[in-house]
Amino acid sequence: MNELLPQLTQQLVNGLSLGAIYALIAIGYTMVYGIIGMINFAHGEIYMIASYVGLVTLTAIGVQSGYPLPLLLGGALIVSVLVTGLYGWTVERVAYRPLRGGPRLVPLISAIGMSIFLQNYVQIGQGARDMSVPVLISGALEFQMGSDFTVTIPYSRMVIVGVTLVLMVALTLFIARSRMGRACRACAEDMGMANLLGIDTNKVISFTFVLGAMLAAVGGVLIALTIGKLNPYIGFIAGIKAFTAAVLGGIGSIPGAMLGGVLLGLAETFAAGYLPSEYKDVVSFGLLVLILLFRPTGLLGKPDVEKV
Repeated sequence: MNELLPQLTQQLVNGLSLGAIYALIAIGYTMVYGIIGMINFAHGEIYMIASYVGLVTLTAIGVQSGYPLPLLLGGALIVSVLVTGLYGWTVERVAYRPLRGGPRLVPLISAIGMSIFLQNYVQIGQGARDMSVPVLISGALEFQMGSDFTVTIPYSRMVIVGVTLVLMVALTLFIARSRMGRACRACAEDMGMANLLGIDTNKVISFTFVLGAMLAAVGGVLIALTIGKLNPYIGFIAGIKAFTAAVLGGIGSIPGAMLGGVLLGLAETFAAGYLPSEYKDVVSFGLLVLILLFRPTGLLGKPDVEKV
């Protein structure tokens, strides 16, 4: 038991940081679905593009330029957020808005096509090989637990969790108290009625895509700086995992996306720590299957009531 507790603590730390990234990406899925009832399958590629934009920004500034760490990290995040916000707006205008009145399957196919396009677009521009990302945040806190086990908490993972918590609180307050946040909630409740009341629903939908892309951008930059490498394919698996997190928590629910991301990150980390690595994804998607079987609306989701 004395040896098990430190190991569990270490896995908990790793799972929380991974879950924070999944939560940031999952919010984009859940906001888009909550308002227009569609899944943006190009969202994972937005996360991937943000990682590349962060790398290009750091290269332009110069990691060895002598600038303080907050300036380097802040510059990479700000540029990535702005650029990927533009990508999010473009995806909505190109892949969704022209098809919004048609059958639901058509925008879904369009989003998958946009995902493939963005993946190959980056591959042509940057190459398909792995690219190294400078590790800006090094070092770790170490806690001695027991006679021969040390729990290590890297500063980079502390930054991920801290930034995620700040963004979650800010997003919650924004949705609850701002004018645009109230408009988003009105559109999620009844798009037709919101339109009749004078809300510019096209503007709200575009804003939702942009906001989701910006949150994914933060996750993309932070995880790239933590792992130290990226390639054009990281968005696909991250997008699938974040979609799983959104469904797990209850797609359409922002608190559900947060909860689903954390739970998925913990499940994946504990599986990787105590089972063969090949079973990591099996545990993650097995959890999704169980939720869909026994609670199809997710942990915090509400069943849709169709008005007749």
